[in-house]
Amino acid sequence: MKNLLKGLITFGILWSSGSIAGETINGAGATFPYPLYAAWAYMYYKETGIKVNYQSIGSGGGVRQIANRTVDFGASDDPLPPEKLDKLKLYQWPQVIGGEVLAINIPGVKSEQMVLDADTVCHIFLGNIKYWDNPKIKKLNPNLKLPHKKITVVHRSDGSGTTAVFTHYLDEACPDWHKKVGFGKAVKWPVGIGAKGNEGVANYVKRLRYSIGYVEYAYALQNKLKYTLLVNPAGKVVKPSLESFSAAGKYGNYDPKKHFYTWITNTPGPDAWPIVAATNILVAREKPEVAKKVTKFFNWAFSKKGDEIARQLVYAPLPEELKKKIRNYWKEHGIYPED
Repeated sequence: MKNLLKGLITFGILWSSGSIAGETINGAGATFPYPLYAAWAYMYYKETGIKVNYQSIGSGGGVRQIANRTVDFGASDDPLPPEKLDKLKLYQWPQVIGGEVLAINIPGVKSEQMVLDADTVCHIFLGNIKYWDNPKIKKLNPNLKLPHKKITVVHRSDGSGTTAVFTHYLDEACPDWHKKVGFGKAVKWPVGIGAKGNEGVANYVKRLRYSIGYVEYAYALQNKLKYTLLVNPAGKVVKPSLESFSAAGKYGNYDPKKHFYTWITNTPGPDAWPIVAATNILVAREKPEVAKKVTKFFNWAFSKKGDEIARQLVYAPLPEELKKKIRNYWKEHGIYPED
C-alpha cells in the first residue's frame, strides 16, 4: 500500500501542474471512498492515458454537481431513493462497500481496546454522556483505566454521506436519537465541533485529546488514529475488517428496478460490522455517451486488479453476482461501456 500511496502523491503533483494531457472524466462527491477512487484513477491513467479527476467535496456536493450537470458523475454514500432519481433524471449504482469507525484520542488507549455499543455512542453524540469514565462506558470496558476527562465530539460540518450512514446507524438503533435528531446528510447536532470532510474529522481527532469522531476506516488507518470495537445488533463484539464489511453487505436488497436503493447499517449477521455503506455513483440519464465513459472506468474498477486495490485500502469489493446485476442495468439503460 505504501507504493500505491507514493504513486498517488506523484499523480497529484502531475495533476496540479497540468502536465497530464488527454481525455478527462470529471466527478465529485463523497469523501468516504476518496482514497480508493484516487487509487483507481491513478492506475487507470497508467493503463489508458485517461484521467479521472475526482473532487472529494462530500456527498451533498456531489449530488448537487451532477444535478446541475457540472460533472460527468456524482458520488454519494447516501443512496438516493427512486423518486428523487426520477426527479433529477439520474441513474445510480453501488460501486464498493466500506465501513465507518469511531476514532478516539484517549492517551493510553490503543486501537481495538475500547468497546462501545450503539446506545452508548448515541448518548455520547447526544451530549448525555459527558466524561470518558461514565458508568456505561466503564461497564463495557471493565479492564480499561478511563480518565475523568470531558468528551469532545467531532462531527461533519458539510453535507455528508458519511454523516447519513452514521446517523442512519444511530437512528435505527437508538430511539432517543430517532426522536431528537434523525438521519441525513446534514443534521442538527446536539453537541460537538464540526469539520469538513473525512479528512477534517480525522485531523481534529488526531489533534484533540479526549475526542471522538466518525470516519471512514481508510482515513483512520492512513492517519494512524485509534478506533473502537463495536457491539453489533447480534450482541457480538466485532472489529472493522474486510470480512465484517462484506458480512454486512450480504444483507443489502440490491434491486435494479429501484436503482439499487438500499441501506446496510445494523444488519443481523453475527460477524457484521454495524456502520457499513455501499457508496454509489450517479450519472445523467440524457447523456449516454458521457455515461459510457464513466461506466467504462468503473467497469475497469470491477476487475480483479480493481478489487485488489480496494482490498489493499480496506474496502470490500462487490460480490460478482451484484456486479453482473449492475452491468445488466447499464445495458438496459443504454450506458454499457463500449470496447
